Amino acid sequence: MTAALLTLLQHAERQRDERLGLLARAEELAGRMAVQSEALLAYRGEYRLRHPAQGGRSASIELLRCHQGFMQRLDQAITQQQGQQRQADNGVLQQRAALLELQTRAAAVKKLIERRGEEARLHEARLEQRRSDDASRSSGGLGHGLLRGWRNTGHATTGWQHSTQAVPL
Repeated sequence: MTAALLTLLQHAERQRDERLGLLARAEELAGRMAVQSEALLAYRGEYRLRHPAQGGRSASIELLRCHQGFMQRLDQAITQQQGQQRQADNGVLQQRAALLELQTRAAAVKKLIERRGEEARLHEARLEQRRSDDASRSSGGLGHGLLRGWRNTGHATTGWQHSTQAVPL
């Protein structure tokens, strides 16, 4: 493992954690917007029930206009609140998508570090095996190794190298 990969992993995890905090704040905001929307809708329902001319009662034109004007402003506020709620919900979706991307990146870096570590362990095991094999050859198979060394270096007689007869050890 290199220090650069560890630094990259720390950076990716830090970004992921920061995005997780942003997601939490976005979800909180979306929740508050939903509560406000529900409250406005409930209030509009209650206010509608308090219509001045409800149940055949007589009411002045001025009172009816005032009630109607307030209902319009209330409808505008509900429309505006629903727009803000949609924006907050979209913000949550965007934060989740960004978080998923950062989680994927951090996992990929972790996987790369694991792979590099496994490659290093395999390489070290191969080197150790090679050392062990070399040590075994130099200590255990002395006669065979000497013959091979003599044959390769030209210390043996020319006739012996091309001969098919068995040579005693």
